[in-house]
This record gives sequence, C-alpha cells and structure tokens, in this order.
Amino acid sequence: MDDSPKLTNRQQQILELIQRAIERTGAPPTRAEIASELGYRSPNAAEEHLKALARKGVIDLVSGTSRGIRVKSDTLRRLNAARLRASDELVFEAVPAALLSLNLPLVGRVAAGSPILAQEHIERTFSVESYLFTSKPDYLLKVRGMSMRDAGILDGDLLAVQKASDAKNGQIVVARLGDEVTVKRFRRTAAGIELLPENPDFQTIQVPAGSTDFSLEGLAVGLIRNTLPG
Repeated sequence: MDDSPKLTNRQQQILELIQRAIERTGAPPTRAEIASELGYRSPNAAEEHLKALARKGVIDLVSGTSRGIRVKSDTLRRLNAARLRASDELVFEAVPAALLSLNLPLVGRVAAGSPILAQEHIERTFSVESYLFTSKPDYLLKVRGMSMRDAGILDGDLLAVQKASDAKNGQIVVARLGDEVTVKRFRRTAAGIELLPENPDFQTIQVPAGSTDFSLEGLAVGLIRNTLPG
C-alpha cells in the first residue's frame, strides 16, 4: 500500500523544481526563484505552497534562511525510485541494501599543503544511503563557520562533496585558497573567479585569473545535518 502523501499538481511541480535546483547548483532555490519560475508575482505565493509541503511531511523549512528548504530522506527515496521506474531500470526496492550504502570519509580540518583526503584529515567514516545525494559523493566535509548560512549550510553540517576540477557558475564548491579550504558559490568572470558567500556578513573572495593559490576540490552534492557533539 502506498502511504506517500498526496500532492496537488502544483505541489508536485514545486517539489520537482526544488530537486532540479539542488541537482544543478547544490542548493535549493529561494522563494523568489520559485515564484519567478512559476509566474507568481510575489514570493508569498511560493511560501504558501512550501508550507503545505512541509505540513504533508515532504520537506522541512529552516527558518531565517532564504534557501532553507530540505527535502526529507523518505521523499528523496520516492523521487529516485520513480525516476528509475520511468527509465525502465531497477527500482530501489529491488536493489540489495548494500548497493544503496556508501562509506564516506569525513574530512575535518585540512592541513596546509596536503591533499584533502590525506589520512590525517579523516576523522571517521560514515555509512550513508546513496539516495540522499543528487550525485555520488566522494567524501563528507565538516562545515566551519556561517558564511553559507542563507543556503541552509550551517556550522557543523556535513557537506557531501564530489571531487571535481571545474564548476559551472552558480554551483556550490569546495575550494582551496592557499592554506585554507572554503565552501562558497562559484562564479567565473572575465577577471578570474569569484567565490560568493550566502551571508551578507561575509565578503566575496576575488581570485585573479591565473592564480596559483586557488584550486577546486569538489562540488557540493548533498548535505547532512550533523547532530553529533563537537
């Protein structure tokens, strides 16, 4: 028996819009972006639909952030299972559980000059279900600070990262700048690269073209709210 919540056509459309935005950029859309996509004049109309989805247990809304929308794990499972059925592949329920689990190293503080996945950076290994992520991640990174607060990425969260050497404008990335590793939104310009925070208390980081102090470590493909102490 299917006990999944019944959604209106508009609610289903908004849910799919949220999922596409997360797949494309690594973060959910803002209320204004949802309103613009659906032709609403005011973000308030989008907010009402989001509240309805939250009441039905499909998403969580994080107060105080413009992108504070989290798709629940049960919802992700249903969305991914539906995609597999639509493409005539095996549905998730038919796949052995071991194939749905990923063992991901958790990277804590990163020492200067050493690879991000160096053994001394790995605090522990997590076993997580693969359907939680839009693409297969290679590791989890413990977020430090609140510079991405308005993207719903908070201090202590575990960011799922897929290794990559390039990114598209608008994607959330993990970048190395000299001795520091940072999580920011990526934008390439004629003058170089901009790393954009999602918190007005922080400044944009400008990386000149040809800078040898910059390297891209990976793309954000999911987020786990860390409830562990420390």
